[in-house]
Amino acid sequence: MPVTTTLTLADLRRSLAEGALRAGPASQARIGLGVASLDETLNGGLARAALHEVYAAEIADLAAATGFALGLALRAGAAEEKAAERPILWARQDFVDAEAGRLHAPGLNELGLDPARLLLVRARDGESVLRAGAEAARCPALGAVLIEPWGEPRSFDLTASRRLVLAAEGSGVPVLLLRVAAAEAPSAARTRWQVRTLASRALEANAPGAPAFALRLLRQRGGAAEREWRVEWDRDRRSFAERSLFDRSDRLASRTDHAAPLSRPLVPLPGDGQVAADGRDSGLRRAG
Repeated sequence: MPVTTTLTLADLRRSLAEGALRAGPASQARIGLGVASLDETLNGGLARAALHEVYAAEIADLAAATGFALGLALRAGAAEEKAAERPILWARQDFVDAEAGRLHAPGLNELGLDPARLLLVRARDGESVLRAGAEAARCPALGAVLIEPWGEPRSFDLTASRRLVLAAEGSGVPVLLLRVAAAEAPSAARTRWQVRTLASRALEANAPGAPAFALRLLRQRGGAAEREWRVEWDRDRRSFAERSLFDRSDRLASRTDHAAPLSRPLVPLPGDGQVAADGRDSGLRRAG
């Protein structure tokens, strides 16, 4: 192991140990997500002192899965006053930066996360990311721990996931494992989620709307699973809100996504059935 990596991990251990001395015992309460039907399925919300997995359905859904995981981390702080300003530690593999880009501070701020609260640990390989996340998960001074390896690290198995669970149970800190380019595998996680990108609803003047996610609860230990929701993230309230399955923008997006391609170029026509060019009537009319 390179000396630089050893020093980084040593510094991390020391920093977490100092934080643990300053922090009191963490709450074992559940984390409500703000959506009644979702929280009911989770028996009141996500277990705080537990491991939860968030899978990106496709690589293109990584941004959505990341946004959902961050929303869970922020909800953990909102659910407990003492944890509202605790730092969130994010252990991220370098390869994720190469494939999806680095974290963007203004973007994090738009989600409601003050970048000053973020402790970012970067590592070359998945094994180092998991090791750093396990060290962090033992520290009750943190608000949440987010672990993001790329793909399927060989070192992550049922035993490794159990270590993360024991660390979370000992500290009371929620651990969120963000999985991308990985197939589902047995683990000790309390819940497992699949996240897909969902088009946001435009605001006035066609301004970008709130981040939206298509969620599927794949697994819940000792509870119901295989249920789906469409939710939006409210930055100001730091809460999720349910989105209707009959939302007009969703129907339009669905029609667009699955529409057959046109066989030949067509002239676009406005709603009144006329085509105008330079203020002149071309004489064309819509048929049918």
